Amino acid sequence: MDRLAIVVPCYNEEEMLPITTKELTEVLENLIRKEKVAKDSYILYVDDGSKDATWELIEKLHKENDKVFGLKLAGNVGHQYALTAGMIQAKENSDIMISIDADLQDDTLVMEEMVDKYHEGCDIVYGVRNDRKKDSFFKRTTAQMFYKVMAAMGVKTVYNHADYRLMSKRAIEHFSNYEEVNLYLRGIMPLIGYQTESVFYERKERIAGESKYPLKKMLALAWNGITSFSVKPINFIAVLGIVITFLCILAAVYAFVSYSKGTVVPGWTSLILSIWLLGGLQLFAIGIIGQYIGKIYMEVKHRPRYNVETYLTHDK
Repeated sequence: MDRLAIVVPCYNEEEMLPITTKELTEVLENLIRKEKVAKDSYILYVDDGSKDATWELIEKLHKENDKVFGLKLAGNVGHQYALTAGMIQAKENSDIMISIDADLQDDTLVMEEMVDKYHEGCDIVYGVRNDRKKDSFFKRTTAQMFYKVMAAMGVKTVYNHADYRLMSKRAIEHFSNYEEVNLYLRGIMPLIGYQTESVFYERKERIAGESKYPLKKMLALAWNGITSFSVKPINFIAVLGIVITFLCILAAVYAFVSYSKGTVVPGWTSLILSIWLLGGLQLFAIGIIGQYIGKIYMEVKHRPRYNVETYLTHDK
């Protein structure tokens, strides 16, 4: 029987953890009762340097519930790194891993369908939202725009999929070979190449606590996804440079013809606007190139992506 680990990254989730533990324990017990996973399957909470009592609560739940394991990271490293730490740890002592956020906005009832897909031969099963009706107009529009931009950049992603997924042990082992510092898991998973499938669900409202992904973090994640998987922004700069050069040549021809006809109007407005336009485009281009150089700088240092401080387990 395959052992399942449900990996849950946590940051300041003391209000949600009792609710999350109760629901995920029921899911595990149901799967065990139906003999779809092993009896020693467990929940792995990954504390991403929380500032509240999240870790103390994980320790308490670990003592009270033999299904609760805990992994404490030495500092806040971000959701993508915390999830990666949990996945790598789960690889050591489980056969299947399902990742889900602690807020339980993703429907836990489809976990059984994920496990069924795994038994049918899938190594990766994506949890995909069936719609975005509950999102605000701004969030819905920007999300759709993001996926379209990613597709235009040549980045493979699963539409309306976040980080709710099942992975087999061999899929995680293959993922562990991707050692880049600039992580965008939603872009890496389609590169693994094993058999995949999707299950669909309706996303729920957060029961307690506050969202850990405000607009600023969402934009940072989107930009990281684009620049980590595509060089098309740099290609765009090259094309833009060619277009501007061509326009400048046309402007020079026009100025020469105007001068020959004696119709030149003295003034500096057009000149100043041209300088500002070209100056702004140059700064924009330098900024994008700088982003890529910065990523190279972070990669070549080969610093560890995270450090594990404590691991709580019920295994012997």
